[in-house]
Amino acid sequence: MTKQRKLILEELRKVQDHPTAYEVYERVKDRLPQISLGTVYRNLEILSASGVITRLEMAHGQRRFDGNTDGHDHIRCVSCGRLDDIPLNTFYDMATIMGIVSEASGYEVFGCGMDFHGICPECQKQGKTAQSTRET
Repeated sequence: MTKQRKLILEELRKVQDHPTAYEVYERVKDRLPQISLGTVYRNLEILSASGVITRLEMAHGQRRFDGNTDGHDHIRCVSCGRLDDIPLNTFYDMATIMGIVSEASGYEVFGCGMDFHGICPECQKQGKTAQSTRET
């Protein structure tokens, strides 16, 4: 593994905020000033293609990256875009849900994830609501 790739992976694994490629770049360039944004993009794609990290495709084409590849779901703030983990797999049996979906759709289901949308605690403190977010 290259020095750049290792550093990018270290930065992703020590955070839980699912950064964009640019945010990863901002964090990595403090430790490796000569790194380019293009190098960060390429290495994030290589790491996600190899399954070492997870690429999350968000609304409006935004990509975020997750250093935690253990099965978990996400909740996204529709106001500020914040993305957090939610460990729903402790509350439901994924194999059962995938079996039901497979039977109902005829698909061979090999994986799934649920994404929830809401207003994060910080945006709530600012008085933002689901209604006010829809109006903007």
